Amino acid sequence: MMGFDAERYSRQTRFAPLGPEGQGRLAAARVAVVGCGALGSVVAMALTRAGVGFLRLIDRDLPQLSNLPRQVLFDEADVRAGLPKAVAAAGALQRINAATTIEPAVEDLTATNAAALLHGVGVIVDGTDNFETRFLVNEVACRVGLPWVHGGAIGAEGRVLTIIPGRTACLRCLIPEPPAAGTLPTCDTAGIIGPAAFVVGAVEAAETIKLLAGHDATAGRLLVCDLWDATWRTVDLAPLAATGCPTCRRADYPWLDGRLGGRPIPLCGRDAVQVPSAGGGIDLALVADRLAAIGPVVANRWIVRADVEEGVQLAVFADGRAIVTGTREEARARAIVARYLGA
Repeated sequence: MMGFDAERYSRQTRFAPLGPEGQGRLAAARVAVVGCGALGSVVAMALTRAGVGFLRLIDRDLPQLSNLPRQVLFDEADVRAGLPKAVAAAGALQRINAATTIEPAVEDLTATNAAALLHGVGVIVDGTDNFETRFLVNEVACRVGLPWVHGGAIGAEGRVLTIIPGRTACLRCLIPEPPAAGTLPTCDTAGIIGPAAFVVGAVEAAETIKLLAGHDATAGRLLVCDLWDATWRTVDLAPLAATGCPTCRRADYPWLDGRLGGRPIPLCGRDAVQVPSAGGGIDLALVADRLAAIGPVVANRWIVRADVEEGVQLAVFADGRAIVTGTREEARARAIVARYLGA
């Protein structure tokens, strides 16, 4: 039994390197996409259309108008509805391919839950916008020997690297220390054009399909592109793989162990800060009642959102974390959460 609709995927299976056998592998595959923003939405759409059997979408945020130029799974109605990105994306993807099982996870990937959220899949794909989450993914992947595809885009530039622990360089081999805050350009400082995200996401999806189909010859080579200058190059990271790093050679996991990370996180491309949960979930009904005394509240099973001060919006998620929109100051964001949630 093939396990897939032969007519639907007839053009893919005519591509000899994939063929019916590779398509069968896609139908049986399980993939986690971490982040449903610019890169993650392109990756998830491409993999769903390609016939991947299961996708877990992990995302902590909700759609904003500023996302729409590059985040292909969302529209203005999603922004108005206030649904979390993972839920809105899952609905859009299910309309594209009902045969793909889509599992939305409205959570922030942290040292506490990373192993559980990334369990039971064959490949992880990076759709994130911050180094803390990427290092967590890298450490889980190295610890359990799970392939993953790293991607990043800023301005008109992008990079993609397929990592196979134990065989290729890992993320820490490439970036031994996380960049200090403010030392690298972000979506806020350098901006980003949609085509850069589309290209990087498409390359990440292609790398994932190759891994799932058993073709991994390009793993370990960093692709770097600049769409504005029309330049493309690849960098062979075999020399880094030969020496390795403390994570992939000596099982050192500082992010998973909680020695690094855990601070409030300014969100890329938004005037907003995410404040981690003080511990465990939260009763959203009680939060909605409390915030209703201040003004109109938008609430659903995943999130409660309200304008709490002039120019400041507070969004509280079921896992206990909050996003404060209207500031990029970590101290102010924490103060607002404490003021209205008592946490």
